[in-house]
Amino acid sequence: MRPELEITTDIPEAAVRLFREARPRTLVLAGGDTPRPVYQRLAREPYHWDGVEVFFSDERCVHRTDAASNYRMTHETLLSLVPAHGHRMPGETCDAAAYEEELRKILPGKFPEFDFAFLGLGQDGHTASLFPDDPALDETEKWVVNVTRPDHERMTLTLPVLSAARIVVFLVAGATKHDALRRMMAGEDLPANRVMAGRVVVLADPAAAADVEQRR
Repeated sequence: MRPELEITTDIPEAAVRLFREARPRTLVLAGGDTPRPVYQRLAREPYHWDGVEVFFSDERCVHRTDAASNYRMTHETLLSLVPAHGHRMPGETCDAAAYEEELRKILPGKFPEFDFAFLGLGQDGHTASLFPDDPALDETEKWVVNVTRPDHERMTLTLPVLSAARIVVFLVAGATKHDALRRMMAGEDLPANRVMAGRVVVLADPAAAADVEQRR
């Protein structure tokens, strides 16, 4: 599925609009700086949050109170403010198999069909913790795997899982993401371009999307 590029000066409002249209009951959250204002805006959205199951695209293997924890950021900005049911990745134990087991108990099928997933885009084209040339990109059976990186050990959902989502929304902001977005929209073989969900939308601000053309 080719990405739909939407250039906007208000990524949080555009993201919430897509969320509102999709009315998801299963939601995947991304870490990083760009999603923070999106989650803050989403927390103010009147919604039946008590019926929403929330999962994570990836996590660093740190304690949940660590500044590097994706769970900490999402808890501060969204999960502590709405009555959704959060299922955090166990950063303390870095047990990818345990998180996969938890997901399999909740979600049926060969791969879970998440209603809605937020993802980010790294400067090297990575998304979640799926990095260029990493063996995790070749995983076809597991739902969650461990990834070794210079900064932290990590856990990540795999490409088949992300590709089974009904809609994936990439959040891309800032001039530092311009080259990665240009390469993504040009169809280069980046990890982000291997996410083949039912619908893929890229929300980008003008700084990231300057002179970027959507591929046809």
